[in-house]
Amino acid sequence: MTDNEGRRARNPAARDVRTRITVLVALTANLVIAAAKAVAGFLAGSPALLSEAAHSVADCLNEVFLLVAVRRSRRPPDARHPFGYGKERYFWALLAAVAIFVVGGCFSAYQGVHALRSGGPESAAGYEAVLAVLGVALLAEGSSLLRALHQARRRRDGAADPALRTVIAEDTTAVVGVLVATVGIVLHLVTGRVVWEAGASLVIGALLLCVAYRLAREARDRLIGEAVDTELRTAIGDFLAAQDEIDNVAALLTMRLGLDSVLVAARVDLVPGLDSEEVELVCVRLKRRITAKWPQAAFVFLDITEAPGLDESLPSSAMGGRI
Repeated sequence: MTDNEGRRARNPAARDVRTRITVLVALTANLVIAAAKAVAGFLAGSPALLSEAAHSVADCLNEVFLLVAVRRSRRPPDARHPFGYGKERYFWALLAAVAIFVVGGCFSAYQGVHALRSGGPESAAGYEAVLAVLGVALLAEGSSLLRALHQARRRRDGAADPALRTVIAEDTTAVVGVLVATVGIVLHLVTGRVVWEAGASLVIGALLLCVAYRLAREARDRLIGEAVDTELRTAIGDFLAAQDEIDNVAALLTMRLGLDSVLVAARVDLVPGLDSEEVELVCVRLKRRITAKWPQAAFVFLDITEAPGLDESLPSSAMGGRI
């Protein structure tokens, strides 16, 4: 995160509108696709298509979670949550990962195992509709994925926004899942062996479980308190060290508080010879410079350590608050 992140932080509302539109497009597509997959899958008795139906249902649930996340994470700080609600975005992303794991991955794996255990040949009746549904699903999921990728490339915020990342992961997995299901169904029709379709269901289930694990791990890292990228941390440290009033940056700690909010805490030694009033003015000036250069640094705390020449009446640390 560098200057691009600062530009994004200046206009979070517009970015969130685009993210909500992207999620709504994906939700609309998945609602229609889930219904079509479920009906065609039950009529044809296709385990691969039923796995894909469960996949689409999980995606619908996830997108509802993401819409809630975008709305709730924008709430301002209050007395109970003085650092704001930015981490709500990661909490709902974690729930979305759990939904992918349970509703999509586990059900798909169950369908594959059940088809393998039943083992009997299946009628090919209704499989024309199954292939037609998969074709429509591929177009819809592909269109949703292209929109999400376009937004990520244009704003370059796909790596930071968990809602957009989740939509991209869902749609990518959906496209791959449709292709896998199609291959399994075609091989089933050609060979008359359901094992191909059962194998496709197992592959879809394994794919969903892997995606769910990765999304959950990323959400966990942000929830428990993750530092900002090394590039941004280094830039802030270099900025502080270059200030005339600072003799040494003893420690610099950072933590993400949300998509547009970062906490910065630094322990610095000031140059000798400053009196207490000058120290206070330096603290205020430094925090203003940091937030002006990096608007996402919404909370800046400076711990001024003892330095030779400071007024003895000055406390050993001077803490700063939000600018």
